[in-house]
Amino acid sequence: MLPIYLISFLIAISISYTLTPYARKMAYKIGAIDVPKDNRRVHKEPVPRLGGLAIYLAFVATTLITFLSNRSFFASTQGDFIGIFVGATMIVGIGILDDTKQISAKLKLSVQVAAALVAVYFGVRIEFISSIMTKSDNLIWLNALSIPITVFWIVGITNTVNLIDGLDGLAAGVATIASISLGVVAYLNGGYTVALLLFILAGSAIGFLPYNFNPASIFMGDTGSLLIGFLLATISIEGVIKTATTIAVAIPVLALGVPVFDTTFAILRRLVNKRPIMEADKGHLHHRLLEHGLTQKQTVLTLYSISIFLGGSAIFISDTRNSIAYIVISTIGVAIVSGAYLFGLVKRREERKANS
Repeated sequence: MLPIYLISFLIAISISYTLTPYARKMAYKIGAIDVPKDNRRVHKEPVPRLGGLAIYLAFVATTLITFLSNRSFFASTQGDFIGIFVGATMIVGIGILDDTKQISAKLKLSVQVAAALVAVYFGVRIEFISSIMTKSDNLIWLNALSIPITVFWIVGITNTVNLIDGLDGLAAGVATIASISLGVVAYLNGGYTVALLLFILAGSAIGFLPYNFNPASIFMGDTGSLLIGFLLATISIEGVIKTATTIAVAIPVLALGVPVFDTTFAILRRLVNKRPIMEADKGHLHHRLLEHGLTQKQTVLTLYSISIFLGGSAIFISDTRNSIAYIVISTIGVAIVSGAYLFGLVKRREERKANS
């Protein structure tokens, strides 16, 4: 079985690496260029932003190649994955449109909700959770709440990846680490097909990374960041959240810890500072690290290290007793909150002075 994972992983890397220069040429032709118009952007020169198309094509092509050569591997889950692929295609479509035309946030959100509903229609659902206070097999069925909770999860994770795509190589690298971490968890829990898809996604992101690492010659754009977020959100439901364990939801949250917690603190920061939640700012973790004197590469590598630690923690708690898992989660939670306070991720010191 293991050769399937390795071969698919390498095929995805090869296809993504080969197609990215063509995506860059297409970006120039259709005007999908990121021009630095404000001080939030770290780059100084216009950069094409359609790299997500190469990631998408690599993911789809590799999955089809693997499916055609190993159909029995996908036999029990074809319906759910059709929904994931249809929804992902919708996300890519709106991403390409946004990378070229800069569409409204409302339209983007509407398409994201529609793509999530498509996935739900085909069976991608969070149908139950396990009570923390009882044994792991004592399930709480969500019933009518299943659909809104699933849509909220998918749309939320989709946008968290989009929000950290602010430095060269950051989103692609963090997504790779998260995909591999969740893939290992899925494999350990018998989700072999889900693990395969996650390793294919990781390979697709890695193939793009040489062109995207600082100094980047192409960005993934919303085409890539929204796609990766959508795929991680939907595939994690199939491979992790549907397992009947009390820490099931904590596993993808940890694996996606950097974008999840950064987005959470961004929302809190804007609420505390009485700013619109959708308003962009320079308060994200990578901005803070840059303010502390780190270079782009140092900042990205620091966040890679944090992601590896959180991904490793997710793998650890997936294969340990609940009591130990709770201790690990609590410790990490305290460390994250403390770090957020020290770095001013919720409210900046100068803002506090200005408001006092």
